[in-house]
Amino acid sequence: MSQNTFAGMAGACETRSDASRTGQIRRLARIALIGAGLVAFLPPALAGEDNLSSPTGDVVLTVTGSIKRTNADDRALFDEAMLAALPQKSVETTTVVTDGVRRFDGFLMRDLLDYLGAHGETVTASAINDYIIDIPMEDFSRFDVLVATHMDGQRLQPSDKGPLWIVYPRDDHDALQDIRYDYRWVWQLVRLNVE
Repeated sequence: MSQNTFAGMAGACETRSDASRTGQIRRLARIALIGAGLVAFLPPALAGEDNLSSPTGDVVLTVTGSIKRTNADDRALFDEAMLAALPQKSVETTTVVTDGVRRFDGFLMRDLLDYLGAHGETVTASAINDYIIDIPMEDFSRFDVLVATHMDGQRLQPSDKGPLWIVYPRDDHDALQDIRYDYRWVWQLVRLNVE
């Protein structure tokens, strides 16, 4: 082989190597742009910002206490759209106040508290009718405690335990048959305080 042949082969390898690197860079750039685009489409409340966006609709839930993310002084105010942007989950279970197995849709309490950067031992839940109960934070890691927005596909209304109802997956755990957990099923939930 002549020197020109080796030079040509080296040039071809260099070109392939450069093309390979260029292709990798382009793929990484596309992935970065796609990722940035996905973040741009997230609701501002979930886009990874330190502070929450302000609600644009009626406030249905206020969270106070030991939380990192807020949007009104030291509080986190949520409208329905902001809560609907949280990861959604379903639970099928019986309750002590309804007949038969019901399907509840909403978000996990632990997802909300994690998102807010909540730290504490207790969450005090308050209802429209001034019912108040302290719930140990460990409940939310131990069980898939749901904050339900819907029951059997219907939006919960204040006239029927809405707009939010704390629901435990009582049929999934024998421990949840204990009456003390029944008191933690707060319906018409409007406020949480983390301590």
